[in-house]
Amino acid sequence: MGTSKFILAFTLISLSLITCKAQKSEAPISISDIKTKTISQSTGNTEFTTAYLMGKFDPSTHPDFTSIPAKYRDEEIRYIRKDVLEAFIKMYDAAAKDGVFLKIRSATRNFDNQKRIWENKWTGKTILEDNVNAAQDINNDFARAKKILQYSSMPGTSRHHWGTDMDFNSFDNKWFESGEGLKIYQWLSANASQYGFCQPYTKHGTDRNTGYYEEKWHWTYMPISEQLTELAASSLTNDMISGFLGSDTAIEIDVVKNYILGISPTCKIQH
Repeated sequence: MGTSKFILAFTLISLSLITCKAQKSEAPISISDIKTKTISQSTGNTEFTTAYLMGKFDPSTHPDFTSIPAKYRDEEIRYIRKDVLEAFIKMYDAAAKDGVFLKIRSATRNFDNQKRIWENKWTGKTILEDNVNAAQDINNDFARAKKILQYSSMPGTSRHHWGTDMDFNSFDNKWFESGEGLKIYQWLSANASQYGFCQPYTKHGTDRNTGYYEEKWHWTYMPISEQLTELAASSLTNDMISGFLGSDTAIEIDVVKNYILGISPTCKIQH
């Protein structure tokens, strides 16, 4: 064999061995690996601190948040986590194919927004759901706070701080018991979990006995909110709940245990 032929043969054999070695060294990517990467990317750059947990940031400028397109919400501009919006759109499209149309009526509310809602109810500027004026009709601070807590969170304790929770279509449980409302609620109950959503505030006496009253309109995105629920359980204490009228009742009420953690077990991590 000539020198040039020998060199050519040697080169081809070497390239073949290198190619085989490279192919053997590349392990196949499993479905679980893909899911892990997707979840890692979808959580964005958020560092889940107690400040984030308590809504002490501006969702309009936070890098992990975006405004909700008008197609999916009422007339008010609202913000939500980008990964939650992506999951919601998938659920919205699936529901629409079944003739069910979801409309976001409330999404992210930071501490200041929740403080405004709470203090308006505390001072009587906003009348409560059953026509009670909390300031005029309830003189005891503990009783007044408990009354407002039937449907509204203390600032720093709302799941709406997290950018994971949304309210759909109506704020009236009765609306979801017939007609279009019933159709929407039945669809969500049967299908929302496929897209990562669950109803945290179910009826008292079914699978929970503490916390807010039933809210058929309120749904949470579990892949993110379950992390924040765990953070609340491990890092948030009642004495941290402050900075608004009536906050001194948080410790006696045990807001962390009875309200933040007072959700349906289906919305918690099962150990």
